[in-house]
Amino acid sequence: MSKPPKSDLVVPASLVDVAWLAENLAAPNLIVLDASIPPVVPGMKSVNADGPFKAIPGARRFDYDKDVCKPDTSLPHMLPSPELFEQKVRELGVNADSALVVYDDCGMYASPRAWWMFRAMGHDNVAVLSGGLPAWVAAGQPLTNALAEAATAGDFAANFRPHLVSDYRTVLEALNDDSRKVLDARSPGRFKGVDPEPRPGLRGGHMPKAGNLPFVRLLENGAMKPPEELREIFAEFGAPGRRLISSCGTGITACVIALAAHEAGLDDVSVYDGSWVEWGTPGHLPVVVE
Repeated sequence: MSKPPKSDLVVPASLVDVAWLAENLAAPNLIVLDASIPPVVPGMKSVNADGPFKAIPGARRFDYDKDVCKPDTSLPHMLPSPELFEQKVRELGVNADSALVVYDDCGMYASPRAWWMFRAMGHDNVAVLSGGLPAWVAAGQPLTNALAEAATAGDFAANFRPHLVSDYRTVLEALNDDSRKVLDARSPGRFKGVDPEPRPGLRGGHMPKAGNLPFVRLLENGAMKPPEELREIFAEFGAPGRRLISSCGTGITACVIALAAHEAGLDDVSVYDGSWVEWGTPGHLPVVVE
């Protein structure tokens, strides 16, 4: 049996557009991953909410909610160990030389977390599809009604980068450190504690001294704003010059901040994986209500 032709495709940036993906869709080392997750943000809707299921041809399911996640924890879709991550993505056929493009069916909601996970595990040849599946559909590109399965296992090797991940202890220290800034991607109402949390049992409010940067502020028409606009937004919070930690409800839209910071040239940013679902649980962690 002949081996597939070799390809050395490298994603040109952490965001690629529909035209680039369509042009390179047949590259032998390209793997497209559907990282969709049902949205909990008011007004955000999946293009798969109605009608027949739609996917980019050849896309494989990257399920970080129930599969590629830490087992035996009450916190949702936590980053798994490097060993488990490696095992799971090998099952998806991902190789060390794979060029990855991740998308979600809302646009720019769930896919940045998949991008962050791969980068946290040492894989930089990964990009988010700008505008996601809605942009692909709007451009009239080919669609399929089912996701693909990997024909063979991959040889991906994880190389964990702990500086891209923060736990609650790191966040506690950062709140009293002027060289660092915690940015919360939740809506202003949830940040202030006037709107209820989607998950029952959590306290309302925010971390002391955290800044509120709703992730939707970083987007325009379902895609990321240009780098110069992103830099202006982050400058409001003292960046560059401060190490950023992003947080949100469950660690999903915090990664939109991480991706936006990367696009703005700010690479000194980590994601608080536990986010509000951990911090807001009744306990000893301090909460401010405005």
